[in-house]
Amino acid sequence: MTSHASTQKTTQKMKLNPQQQQAVDYLEGPCLVLAGAGSGKTGVITQKIAHLINDCGYEPRHIVAMTFTNKAAKEMQERVTKIMSSNSQVNLKGLTISTFHSFGVHFLRAEAKHLGLKEKFSILDQDDCFSILQELCATTDKALIKTMQSTISLWKNGQITPEQALTDAKDEQELQFARVYANYNGTIKAYQAVDFDDLIRLPVELLQSNEEVCNRWQAKIRYMLVDEYQDTNAVQYQLLRLLSGIRAMFTAVGDDDQAIYAWRGATLDNLKLLQTDYPRLKLIKLEQNYRSTERILNAANAVIAHNPKLFDKKLWSEYGEGDPIRVIPMANEDEEAESVVMRLQAHKISQNAQFSDYAILYRGNHQARVFEQALRKERVPYVLSGGQSFFERAEIRDIMAYFRLLNNINDDPAFIRAVTTPKRGIGAATLEHLGQYAGRRDTSLFEAVFETGFESISTPRQLGPLVEFVEFINTFEERAARDEAPEVLDDLIKAIGYETYLFDQFDERQAQNKWKNVVDFMAWMKRRAEDDNKKLSEVIQSMVLISMLDKGSQEENVVRLSTLHASKGLEYPHVFLVGVEEGLLPHMSRDDALEDPNRIEEERRLMYVGITRARKSLHITWCQKRRRGRDFENREASRFIKEMAHDKDAKRDNLKEVPQITPKQRIEMLKAMLAKQAGQQELPLKTPDAQ
Repeated sequence: MTSHASTQKTTQKMKLNPQQQQAVDYLEGPCLVLAGAGSGKTGVITQKIAHLINDCGYEPRHIVAMTFTNKAAKEMQERVTKIMSSNSQVNLKGLTISTFHSFGVHFLRAEAKHLGLKEKFSILDQDDCFSILQELCATTDKALIKTMQSTISLWKNGQITPEQALTDAKDEQELQFARVYANYNGTIKAYQAVDFDDLIRLPVELLQSNEEVCNRWQAKIRYMLVDEYQDTNAVQYQLLRLLSGIRAMFTAVGDDDQAIYAWRGATLDNLKLLQTDYPRLKLIKLEQNYRSTERILNAANAVIAHNPKLFDKKLWSEYGEGDPIRVIPMANEDEEAESVVMRLQAHKISQNAQFSDYAILYRGNHQARVFEQALRKERVPYVLSGGQSFFERAEIRDIMAYFRLLNNINDDPAFIRAVTTPKRGIGAATLEHLGQYAGRRDTSLFEAVFETGFESISTPRQLGPLVEFVEFINTFEERAARDEAPEVLDDLIKAIGYETYLFDQFDERQAQNKWKNVVDFMAWMKRRAEDDNKKLSEVIQSMVLISMLDKGSQEENVVRLSTLHASKGLEYPHVFLVGVEEGLLPHMSRDDALEDPNRIEEERRLMYVGITRARKSLHITWCQKRRRGRDFENREASRFIKEMAHDKDAKRDNLKEVPQITPKQRIEMLKAMLAKQAGQQELPLKTPDAQ
């Protein structure tokens, strides 16, 4: 441990406020940092890592920091590297900054033998797991399978075993799900595979049951940091407890006011448990906000004050009063979209801003369509956050499974997906049989088919379709490296019989849409091969899907369309929060709210998240009527607008009855407003578009 002078020198360099400095320095036991929105929590975590290494003698390999997204982990890693760049004597190799699930993969690879897994076990994605459940249930009811998949996921994250699920089943459906749960676990284990939830569940079970493994990991991890602690579920909390052990040297950073993921198993009980399980817990509050103006923070504080508080906390800022919050009623959703886009353009001109300074936030994905149409109509560039990428569509992933297998025959998840889509007379029992053999031999599913040992224990009915499939892949693997790509692609898609499969599995309209996507994908692959003058094998090898999925990067000058859930952790100078009305935000009726106070509290936290995304200006809209089928139904402003207790003058001016005008009149009025605001500003010699 170095002297206070050394710490003070670091402090001056980092410019921490007293509470942030206290959070960085505290190392006498478990610590909970209650970090309000925009209070600099990521800086505290990264600077505490630097403090542990520079000033406290910790080796990087003994420190683990965990968060929930790859983006957050990457940002932390970059910040730590930058902070430590002045200390050339320290090598950060071995420092773990990752998501919970990435840590789980690392743990399972290291301890695979204790769990009966081969070191190169497969990780099944949601679609793979869906197919397994569908096979086990022998049903085409996709809604039922999705509900079952979600229920099993919640059971796993709550550490509920199949036996407990059977005992606790409340009705016939839960009883059915619990029976499938046991078979499902057995099936994926036989495949030498794990699902996403197993990445945390299995390490926790091993740490609980194997003292030697637990002691070894506790000795390895001397200090832990957990980001977004309010988003942890029951099994993630157990992972923290087991890894930190009796020394309990950890810092958990979170905000009970931003807990918005109860629907996926996150629980605020984990915050209560910290105080119960760790009586020596040090609580430090970060209440100074470095993001928003006073008006925005006052509105956020006023809304969240209506929730019962685990910890009393009030955000404040030195950024001044700021612009009034605008609350604007609209006649209907079409006018809402048109008006928001026009107001956004007018505001951009008056503020000399960029499109990337703006976000349009809403409660549900279904609200995006009308805003996309209005933005396209006005030729305003935008990117949709949280929407499904083309490359994530099931039909594209099906075809990609064949490409992945042509590129690497040892890709077990690709093998499972390709061999079962379309069906080839290879069922779950045959794949279990193959998976068990491959596990014993520590080989891939593909290679196991060729082994004489597998042939000797298999019936002709099991072996025949498998041999036919692997020979089919081998044939096209050779052609992909030799023949022209367009020819190979056409022959491959025809040989798979995918078009017939789609029209057998889905109704005509769905099948047509899916097949069109496949045709477009094939055309894109052909263009890549022709443009680069490459064989199909080379094109497949060079495909980096991540770069394609990242096209909507934050550096682009585009308006961001996003759900409130997807916006968490982000900030924008100017925010339009739309559809703030009863039935949408909160996404429930008044009667539902009376029956389930927990849901209305979570909806209120979602409103709080939305408000605190804004730095300089916040515009809130709601509709007096909203389309429902062919009719319109009357709506009312969300209770959260009243709870905001924002500027009274702005409220009186903006909450007047909306006059019923024609669409043409509305557009003319909005264009006049745009022209007026544009004319109020001293424009540079170049037009805004030319900048």
